[in-house]
Amino acid sequence: MSTDRNRNLEGRVALVTGGASGIGLAISERFVERGAKVVVLDFGSEAAKALAGKPGITLIPCDVTQPEAVAAAFSRAEAEIGPLDIVVANAGISQNNPTLELDFAQWRKVMGINLDGVFLTAQEAGRRMVPRGKGVILMMASMYGVVAAPERIAYVASKSAVAAIAKALAIEWGPHGVRVNGMAPGYVKTPLVADLIARGRLDASKLEAKTPLRRMIDPAEIADLAAFMASDEAGGMTGHIAVFDGGFTANGYL
Repeated sequence: MSTDRNRNLEGRVALVTGGASGIGLAISERFVERGAKVVVLDFGSEAAKALAGKPGITLIPCDVTQPEAVAAAFSRAEAEIGPLDIVVANAGISQNNPTLELDFAQWRKVMGINLDGVFLTAQEAGRRMVPRGKGVILMMASMYGVVAAPERIAYVASKSAVAAIAKALAIEWGPHGVRVNGMAPGYVKTPLVADLIARGRLDASKLEAKTPLRRMIDPAEIADLAAFMASDEAGGMTGHIAVFDGGFTANGYL
């Protein structure tokens, strides 16, 4: 592999779920810049539009909540692109409303994508990586998988579980040469966050005032973190949840 840090993923094959927008798209593009071939699992025509004409990225439509669909997408990715070296379980949705207004269908939708989708993605990755004795799995948790927040019970529960899964699989699969880590971003400038701000569910000025760096995180910064964690430079890192929030969770002062 190249010793140039700008090409630290040279020759690798990576799969990113939810890779057609937001953080997932930034990670997919950064992986390509660093020399990887990238397969994106995403759902719907909007994903195809977002990725049209992007070199080095192959889109495979997939509903990550369906076991058969995930298994088929992984098989197709390896048949068309090659054995997977890196898998990023990134697909997820938000939930921001009072718990007493949260109906069970909403709860299940969040759990289906944020938790079931991560489990199925990781399990399918492990089925391939463990027998080969190598591989890297990254899971998208959240700072709200490390600390709690009100009116986000399904989101907090799902992301806390993702962080726990990353640690559990790191222990289980480490002896087989597979590294598993989680990323826990704070508030990132994505269309999802922009929508919450527009709907009055988040106050950008208050968030920035609470954050020691006085700003939200850029998706490109999370992409850089993912590229490092996926590379040999992080070869000794497993079972780690990397909080990347501008100091938000460290700040207990109001």
